[in-house]
Amino acid sequence: MEAEVDQVFQWVVGCSHSDDLHSRTDPLTFRPKLTQIYLKHMKIVNPVVFVGLACIVLSCQEKKPVDRMTVVELKKYAVDLALSDLIVDGHVDLPYRIMEKRSRLSDVLIHSPEGDFDLNRAKKGGLDAPFISIYVPSSYQKQPDRGKSYADALINLVQAMPMLLPDQFAMANSPEDVRHNSRNGKISLPMGMENGAPIGDDLKNVQYFFSRGIRYITLTHSKYNQICGSSGDTVDTHQGLSPFGREVVREMNRVGIMVDISHVDDSTFYQVMKLTKVPCIASHSSCRYFVPGAKRDMTDDMIRALGENGGVVLINFYTGFLDSTVNQQRKKTEDFLKGKGLKDSDSLARPFLRQLKKDYPVDIETVSNHIDHVVKLIGIDHVGLGSDFDGVDGFLPTGLEDVSMYPNLIYSLLKRGYTEQDVEKICGGNAMRVWQQVLDAAGH
Repeated sequence: MEAEVDQVFQWVVGCSHSDDLHSRTDPLTFRPKLTQIYLKHMKIVNPVVFVGLACIVLSCQEKKPVDRMTVVELKKYAVDLALSDLIVDGHVDLPYRIMEKRSRLSDVLIHSPEGDFDLNRAKKGGLDAPFISIYVPSSYQKQPDRGKSYADALINLVQAMPMLLPDQFAMANSPEDVRHNSRNGKISLPMGMENGAPIGDDLKNVQYFFSRGIRYITLTHSKYNQICGSSGDTVDTHQGLSPFGREVVREMNRVGIMVDISHVDDSTFYQVMKLTKVPCIASHSSCRYFVPGAKRDMTDDMIRALGENGGVVLINFYTGFLDSTVNQQRKKTEDFLKGKGLKDSDSLARPFLRQLKKDYPVDIETVSNHIDHVVKLIGIDHVGLGSDFDGVDGFLPTGLEDVSMYPNLIYSLLKRGYTEQDVEKICGGNAMRVWQQVLDAAGH
């Protein structure tokens, strides 16, 4: 297939010397994108068809500066980037949605009228590698195995996805796996475990979960566990990391699992920064600068510390972590529902939550504001995307409601003056860099 691409490419190079095409783009610089589009999305067997595609793509790639593009041109440019660049999303809660709804995998995987993720929408949005969340609720910490068997069940569920659709999905244990899968038109399924509780009290379980495909571990979730304190808990038993938690961080460094500091309390964060020997990630966190009441978000000092660590902040799309007013009103609604004896998941609570979303919408530009803020503090090399799709009950910005809409965010970034290279880093390059650094440090 690569030979076929080379043959067609040489034809395109010859054509490009015409006044029309040569004035618009240098095919030698555009070849990687052309190849990615061919291999990743089109899977065209007939070279003649590909030649037609090549000419169309080349003719549309004008060197016109972004600030001189029309709205239509800029939106098309955003779509082109989404389909050609690697898009890595640090946190997608598909398994939780399937388990919560008791859905059959086959019923939701290709096309689903509910939720934020399915194959068709992921392809449309250009998504290459969603880190599928192995989310273990804090309630499982009370079980004898602290949720290990539940985590294993979710891992089995994810591994069933490429078994069900082997031409569309593939597991991924490294950045190279992601690139290989993308070249073959497949969506990669790296996994991150949200809540380190299933490690239990045995450090050998860190290696166990690595062998099962886990490539980052969020140290805790909404409650403190045996590892550390939580931003969602008022209990501060460990004053940050427990002695065992310190050993867990060291073992994660040794094994090659990224340390994820989303959900931890501030004390834990700073202790991890001092302890870790490799860069860390915030798999789905935003900026507390905009939402002072959201302890799940990161302060400016925390963002700077993560930048000094070489890590990356993957911005969460949940509106309550993006906008202060929504955060306040969500808390009021939750207090109201609690007073009625209702949980968010209860059917009687749904009308109140729908009204909240209607009354307090959040624009997609708010996500770009958070990205801007991180870039201003620590630079373009330390920010990415961690949507939390399927984990926030649909509380998502207008125009960014599911995995088909990454081009809308890219369009927003282009309008603000971000370059193609900047977009590539934000959409996946930065996350891939940290992932590779952690694997390299562990000798993989």
